Amino acid sequence: MAHERILAIIQAGGAGGRMDVLTRECAKPTLPFAGVYRLLDFPLSNLTHSGISDVWLTVQFQGSTLEEQVANGRPWDLDRTRGGLRLLMPQEGTGSMDEDGFAQGNADELFKIRDQIRAFDPDVLAVLSADHVYRFDLTDAVNAHRESGAECTVVTTDVALKDATDHATVEHDGGKVTLFAHKPDEPTTTTVATEIFVYDPSVLIEVLEELHRELAADSEAGDTGLGDFGEHLLPRLVERGRVMAYELPGYWRDLGQPHHYLQAHLDMLTEDKGVLNQPGWPILTLQPQRAAARLLGGAEVVDSMVSPGSRVAGSVIRSVLGPGVVVERGATVRDSVVFADSVVEEGARVDWTVVDSGCVIGAGAIVSSPDAAGSRDPDRATLVGRGSSVGRGVRIDVGARLEPGTTA
Repeated sequence: MAHERILAIIQAGGAGGRMDVLTRECAKPTLPFAGVYRLLDFPLSNLTHSGISDVWLTVQFQGSTLEEQVANGRPWDLDRTRGGLRLLMPQEGTGSMDEDGFAQGNADELFKIRDQIRAFDPDVLAVLSADHVYRFDLTDAVNAHRESGAECTVVTTDVALKDATDHATVEHDGGKVTLFAHKPDEPTTTTVATEIFVYDPSVLIEVLEELHRELAADSEAGDTGLGDFGEHLLPRLVERGRVMAYELPGYWRDLGQPHHYLQAHLDMLTEDKGVLNQPGWPILTLQPQRAAARLLGGAEVVDSMVSPGSRVAGSVIRSVLGPGVVVERGATVRDSVVFADSVVEEGARVDWTVVDSGCVIGAGAIVSSPDAAGSRDPDRATLVGRGSSVGRGVRIDVGARLEPGTTA
């Protein structure tokens, strides 16, 4: 390991459309988690603790929000003269139409930056997504990758069969991947890709260019046809016969949909899941300093997380309050996540809802319903966009989506 040059690429993704109004004005990896963290903190912290210091962050949608959050890599000791964190922005004028501009998927994005990967000349390339919560030493997967002689190692986990359709599923025989299916309608396995991959860089570039030659002619101008990794890239690598699976131990959850996002918070309320409070493996982040939270007389807080700067006089049940959140007397927040500096006024009720930052839920307002809590239907999670105001006594239906700045 000491003599290997490892490059890690975190793909920050596009517009995060499945998170709807929550990602209208920010990149999905900057969404908060557990009150004081951001989704992007998890891959960056895992890489730092794994001793991987050459990290590229590919930026597409709302790049300024990502740039502010990563602060040149300082929270993860990645602000270095050599190596460290590098942000890759979409470019124009660097090649053909297929090589310029915004990517049409994460495999397409790797094709667009293949010359930069080639110039860096890593021995091993790790590619990670930026919207998952987990703790993992990447060197374990890298070691397994090198020892097996794999062209690609897919880090896997197990989920419920009914959830497997949201992921790429992986079948393997003694570790050798035999089938890779991209979000199948009828999954045949509970083993899924965690969107952590370890590649032989030269093979990756060879296969990307091979696929581009085959697909580009039938694609629109400016589109390589490569799409996401599960559409062509991984199936082709599996055909070559040297893709291995490596199981990620412990907790992992994809937070790319509202109901998964809410459920992941509920998962963490009463136990750590081996992720947040591990000695020697802290989740590192950039957060402003705030005073301690205040729980006032008559407040009820049950199985919840209350961040610094918050003030609670009402009831908070199985919920997460971000920094500076106010829950006034007689108000109830249940099975919900409330982002920074939002206010839930006297007598208001909020259930199975994500309330973005800077919102006001007016006195006596009712947002969603207790009956929606725990629903596996993404359309039953209620979302209140940034800076929105719900008026006094207003009722917001289950599954409503309030655009940023809405006055209801």
